[in-house]
Amino acid sequence: MRVARIDGRWVLLVGGGFVDVASASGGRFGNGDPMGVFDDWAGFVEWAGGVGGGEPLGNRRLQNPVPRPTQVFAVGANYQAHLIEAGAPEGTTQKDALIFTKFPSCLVGPFDPIPIPNETVDWEVELVVVMGRRAERVRADRAWEYVAGLTVGQDISDRTLQFVGLAPQFSMSKSYPGFGPLGPALVTLDEFANPDDLELGCALDGNVMQKGRTGDLIFAVPELIERLSAVCPLLPGDLIFTGTPAGVGAFRKPPVFLQPGQELTSWIEGIGELRNPTVVGPSQEERTS
Repeated sequence: MRVARIDGRWVLLVGGGFVDVASASGGRFGNGDPMGVFDDWAGFVEWAGGVGGGEPLGNRRLQNPVPRPTQVFAVGANYQAHLIEAGAPEGTTQKDALIFTKFPSCLVGPFDPIPIPNETVDWEVELVVVMGRRAERVRADRAWEYVAGLTVGQDISDRTLQFVGLAPQFSMSKSYPGFGPLGPALVTLDEFANPDDLELGCALDGNVMQKGRTGDLIFAVPELIERLSAVCPLLPGDLIFTGTPAGVGAFRKPPVFLQPGQELTSWIEGIGELRNPTVVGPSQEERTS
């Protein structure tokens, strides 16, 4: 099942077209608000399995499929190759996951512009997990049972703000408006031969910058859910950005950063791609004036 959002309403992508969830379900699954569907995710999945038909997409624009999650978790340094490119010595291992949050106000859709506030804005393509059930103290061997589906995300990062001050500012540096492109659809686990091992990558103006596989995650999705849910409940509709592979701009020689007027394309096998243009964004000084 592939679920997307058009004109603010959740739709099923079926046979090259789409079906409006609220209308087709006779209002059973809300009035079009996608977040309300998570209140009965199991019932929604059962109902959606019998839906067919639909109307052509035409030139309709897909939006962020999960626009208002309660919590957005993110994981840093979760691929060995990325850890090494960031300067860690060969053989370094992660004993504990580096967890931070992206604030939900940064989330945008798969084709929305990314405002660039300065000259050190970087890309990070990531697999994003969407929770389908409340998860509290969940064991890794049962973690996938709590997942609604997967989608593509970009953890756009202001590297200057990230490393200002006495301690890294991960959450703030990754939460400017537009710094969380998401989509193009939420894809349920039955669509994947192996949800633990998917190819992902991104390109800037057609030049491939990142390419990896989620099978190389240091902390795989089930372990992340176990670790997070041991501390705080994961709620239906919550997001987990799982980390990025090697190839970010900051660690290239010389460094390469996003500039206005470019296009950032991000993809994950079996899910689809984001195509986000970059535009001039307000500087920090303009934001405070």
